[in-house]
Amino acid sequence: MRTESILNLLVIDADQLYAERLVSLLSAYYDKVNLGFLDDKEELLKSLRQQWDVLVFGRAYDMSFTDVVGIVQEQSLDLPIIGLMSDEMASTGRNEDGLPAVIDGIMVKALLAEKESQVVIAICLQHANVRSLRQLNTLRHVLSEAEQRANILIKNSKSAVAYIDQGIHIFANDPYLKLFNFESMDEIIGLPVIDFMAGGDNVKGFKEFLRQFDKGSRAQVEFNFQSKRLDGSTFEAKLQLAAATLDGDPVTQVIIQQNNNNSAEIAKRLAAAERQDSLTNLNNRRGFEEHFESLYQQAVQNKTGAGLLYIQLDNIGKISSSLGLQGVDATIQQVARTLEQIVVEGHISRFSDTAFTILVEQSSTQVLTDLAERIRQNISAMLIEVDKRTTSTTVSIGIVKIESSAAEPQVLLERALDAINRIRIETKNHGDAYHLYDPSEHANSDDNALAEYLINAITQNRFELFFQPIYDINQDRSDFFEVYLRLPLADADNTVLTPDKFMSVAKAHNLREKIDRWILINACKQLSEARKTHPEARLLIQLTSASLIDKKLPNVASQLIKAVGGASEALTLQFNEQDVANHLTVAKSQFTALSEVGCQVGIHNFGTSAKSIEIIEFVQPDMTKLARNYVEDINKADNIEAIKSLIKRTTELQVDVLMPYIEEAATMSVSWSVGARYLQGYYLEMPSKTITVV
Repeated sequence: MRTESILNLLVIDADQLYAERLVSLLSAYYDKVNLGFLDDKEELLKSLRQQWDVLVFGRAYDMSFTDVVGIVQEQSLDLPIIGLMSDEMASTGRNEDGLPAVIDGIMVKALLAEKESQVVIAICLQHANVRSLRQLNTLRHVLSEAEQRANILIKNSKSAVAYIDQGIHIFANDPYLKLFNFESMDEIIGLPVIDFMAGGDNVKGFKEFLRQFDKGSRAQVEFNFQSKRLDGSTFEAKLQLAAATLDGDPVTQVIIQQNNNNSAEIAKRLAAAERQDSLTNLNNRRGFEEHFESLYQQAVQNKTGAGLLYIQLDNIGKISSSLGLQGVDATIQQVARTLEQIVVEGHISRFSDTAFTILVEQSSTQVLTDLAERIRQNISAMLIEVDKRTTSTTVSIGIVKIESSAAEPQVLLERALDAINRIRIETKNHGDAYHLYDPSEHANSDDNALAEYLINAITQNRFELFFQPIYDINQDRSDFFEVYLRLPLADADNTVLTPDKFMSVAKAHNLREKIDRWILINACKQLSEARKTHPEARLLIQLTSASLIDKKLPNVASQLIKAVGGASEALTLQFNEQDVANHLTVAKSQFTALSEVGCQVGIHNFGTSAKSIEIIEFVQPDMTKLARNYVEDINKADNIEAIKSLIKRTTELQVDVLMPYIEEAATMSVSWSVGARYLQGYYLEMPSKTITVV
């Protein structure tokens, strides 16, 4: 499917009709042209908070062409500039042949405004160039991150790996050094790889093999030979070559393996490798599942109590934003080492990218909770060094007991994940806590009574909706409202429940989809009334994963949008980042279907995953709402840089960012500078029962 071509054009001029004429002409080359028009410095500074592709300068109230160039350069923006002929440029802007004095990839100076075809061609070429520059910068970043990650993996690999340049060693990892009996890398740097080959035929054959590889031939990348060590001993070996980079320079990667005719031993090593995580040397998920099944059978048959601890890193998204993959890997490695020091009797595994599991035999509730608290305290006290910078992390720990009457292993694992979700809800995504899953809490009469009350609330409209304004920096207005659901209870204390208090029961009784539908219909009723006096009013509504996978949702959204006037952007539906990650392919299809009916889509609790950017690249939402932990302690330098980095990468993908939880003046003062389009919080305005546009 062809990608929609979009041009974001900023025009600085006194003649808006001329700008509209350019848009009309450019429509022949683009599916969509977004025009920004202004004529003074204050508006320019405000407008540059968002990304533009090309800037066309004609005339301005209080700026010259030189002023505009200076402003763009001061802000280090990749923004090409086209200057239309003015008095300022009359003498210096064009050469003796009447052509612009400056034509390059970032500037065309002194085009004649009336030569509209030349102006349009210049815009198209400048846009193509800046798009290529942005793609090049992205590729450079990806290559740098890939090289960094590859080098970390190689250093921690059990395979014998080295880098050579023109046949000379320039790097070797520890297994490579041990294979040839070297004590340190200093001893091997500068030695030719042919020094490790026994016999003239091997040397001659390898030189020809390396020569063909350097010429670009990849028909043969393996070379079998007899290798010799520093002490003169020999062994049969296989050498593999691959192209690589080291510090950005091209090198050749060499992997040497000892040939071993003992197939049983090889099979045993391969089987062990399949169950081992390469970064931490712990068991991976496959190894965990095998051990879990064995422990489960033992606990059920012998009636001996056992336990499962599921350990989730809390702030890995912030670490990824501020320190990149190197920071993530360093954090995971240090957490793994800490767990090995704490857990004396237990089976530790790296379950996923940012989660660990511990299986403990013959343990009581007290033993499990004491262990969880010890782990929590030790990890929260860690200082993690990453390239002369220091970071820290905390964990959420879900605890599940494995007893003789326990459910199947997969159910027990789901219960551990439910315990993690309970921590997220109770700590508002802050984490740094543990929770023991108690089956009785999920199967008692109170839950059944609450389920009945939820059904009555749906049928008899007992829910309440609150609306909190969101300030749009770009539009300088607050006619965008987030919808919050509340459930008043008919008790003496006038208790009001928030969704985190009843959604687990709603999920167990398949009521989430009905609750979502109630929110949509009743919120849009109020929106319809509000738009009679404020036609630009719009809503942001949070829905559950039940709606994310509901194929009927786009049709429902389409009908509601028509009911409120049919305006695009009137309705934005947002889903939790973890739910989107859990249903990635379905989410992409659902987001596309919603967009096709004029409904915008968003992701809330954004930035909690190490792959947040990859997720929005794949599903392409219209906006994201940052997780609470990004706003907490925002005045700390590392936190600010993490937020700025995440927002910058998000807006580069044409996705707007909402910065929530602004609850004090200090947070508000910083919020303006991080690059988010939307601001929200109690400091700005409290939620109310009506949509009130100020």
